[in-house]
Amino acid sequence: MTVPRRVQQQPAYILHRRPFRDSSQILDIVTRDYGKIALVARGSRSSKSRLAGILRPFLPLSMSWVARSDLGTLTGAEAAGVPRGIRGDAMLSAFYVNELLLNFLHRHDPQPEIYSLYDEVIGALASAADVAACLRSFEMEFLGLLGYAVSFHDDSRQDRALDPDRYYSYRVEQGPVAVERREGPMLFSGAVLLAIQAQEFDKPEILRAASRLLREIINYHLGGKELKSRKVLIELHRGRIAETNQRGGESD
Repeated sequence: MTVPRRVQQQPAYILHRRPFRDSSQILDIVTRDYGKIALVARGSRSSKSRLAGILRPFLPLSMSWVARSDLGTLTGAEAAGVPRGIRGDAMLSAFYVNELLLNFLHRHDPQPEIYSLYDEVIGALASAADVAACLRSFEMEFLGLLGYAVSFHDDSRQDRALDPDRYYSYRVEQGPVAVERREGPMLFSGAVLLAIQAQEFDKPEILRAASRLLREIINYHLGGKELKSRKVLIELHRGRIAETNQRGGESD
């Protein structure tokens, strides 16, 4: 007989919720000391449940549960902080961060550094002047903690430092490889790669280049799986560009 494991008042965030049976739901959560786990929250979708307003994303929680198998049962939850007040693009970006954790983290693999990073980025998104820059910084640190750190050494020249005046083809399994050509989807100057390393995201051209680079690296490690939140963000961005161009045409 398996002895149930009881956990009390563990710092946690809800990453995803899905209905289960009549009034329950299954929660995918990230915790400080137990990694990513799944819990059944029985009766929590009922309007009479005391947890109805607490079990929501982006709210720091203190959660308790009992587990006999891979799927545990929630026994208690309370707010461990104030709601983050995330809205608009920041809200979509926060859901994108949640999807990254859902797809990259393994269950029951404690990674306190990633939990701390998540807590920081959710707080930062609530007040970030530039949401995209905030996300790029998060992605770089997140990949590093996963063991997929972005390389800023010239692979073709025996790990020498990048030459700001040369051009490089970034290959996910190798890093930057010096090339003679200057155009291509994953070609960057050494100067641009060094600026990405320094996170000079206040410069629009560096932010765009970082987005292109990190998108390719993340897609590679996802095995081509498309993230729903990223698709929404891209479509929203394209819609704004089209609206801006339309307004420009009307004013001519």
